[in-house]
Amino acid sequence: MQTLNEHRCFGGTQGFYQHDSAEIGRPMRFGLFLPPVPRALLVCLAGLTCTEETFAIKAGAQRLAAELGLALLTPDTSPRGAGVPGESDSWDFGVGAGFYLDATQAPWAAHWRMESYLMKELLPQMQRDTGLGRVGITGHSMGGHGALTLALRHPGRFGSLSAFAPIAAPRQCPWGHKAFSGYLGDDPAAWAAHDASALMAAQAHAPYPRGVLIDQGLADKFLAEQLHPDVFEAACAAVGQPLTLRRHAGYDHGYFFIASVVDDHLRHHAAQLLG
Repeated sequence: MQTLNEHRCFGGTQGFYQHDSAEIGRPMRFGLFLPPVPRALLVCLAGLTCTEETFAIKAGAQRLAAELGLALLTPDTSPRGAGVPGESDSWDFGVGAGFYLDATQAPWAAHWRMESYLMKELLPQMQRDTGLGRVGITGHSMGGHGALTLALRHPGRFGSLSAFAPIAAPRQCPWGHKAFSGYLGDDPAAWAAHDASALMAAQAHAPYPRGVLIDQGLADKFLAEQLHPDVFEAACAAVGQPLTLRRHAGYDHGYFFIASVVDDHLRHHAAQLLG
């Protein structure tokens, strides 16, 4: 584990680190905010074009996280520098960005294993290092997709769930079609296994009976074509999953929106993990 830099922050420490990942087969970076008295861990997944620094720097979450005792884990969104044709350091909108799944198709399958990296490697390591057994998950956009799908694909691993403007029904949007066809091929079942709305609709009972929180800006330019929170909302209603889906007039897809509502998400997770 290599320490890239550490900063004193609201009585705790905001650090950025790099390690060699066995699952990815490449060096991976992540951020970790440790409050003065850590009580629970919140995984914060960022979106397309982002890195391990984006949420940590732009969301403004550390002040309240320090008060609540929430450690914040911010992984990078994707493998870097694998030399795959079509790979881009900016990840643009589509293949190249991690989408928090394990690719099965060449040339992506060798390194694009973000689900296994997070669930089998990084998260267990962070829990061992911090001693924190209570874990929640949240995310923005592609990271919101990741938060919803990982929480539903791994029952019992997370005690709380929220998302900011998530890609909630990727089988029905261009971003999802591009990523899923590249990473998973043309198998509809494989796509459904990583679609939050399909996963929720398949639940036998509410997986998060204390509720899921989603915030969505109504001035978000991606809302109509890419995000489809109404599809996830309908799936929750069908299985009796309590959902608070807040729609905010005038707010867009960016981090000014996230910074405006992030405190509510931190309190949502603290209430369910520590209440």
